[in-house]
Amino acid sequence: MKHQDVCEVTCFDEPKVNRVKESISKHNTFSVSKMFKALADDTRLKIAFALSEEEELCVCDVANIVGSTTATASHHLRLLRNMGLAKYRKEGKLVFYSLDDDHVKQLLHLAFAHEKEAKVLG
Repeated sequence: MKHQDVCEVTCFDEPKVNRVKESISKHNTFSVSKMFKALADDTRLKIAFALSEEEELCVCDVANIVGSTTATASHHLRLLRNMGLAKYRKEGKLVFYSLDDDHVKQLLHLAFAHEKEAKVLG
């Protein structure tokens, strides 16, 4: 059975293909894909969104927000930190997390704006 959504030729616009391939080669797509993988987990996405709403949150408060144990929240926060998406500071017995920079916050808000818009259009 033939699929209608597949080209029947091997390359249509070679100059365009070469330009895009060159552009892609200048970027670290592996690093960006790792970031999206980190955010692809529903719990980590909720945590990242919570951190985008507040300057910083204590691990125990994050656990309450996402409905998990402190250990689970801590595990997800550590992964976000290791991926360069979050940072932390310790104050006595408390550990506070925040997003690493404004780009992460912008990315999250754009994703949720897109989801809201797609819901309306779909």
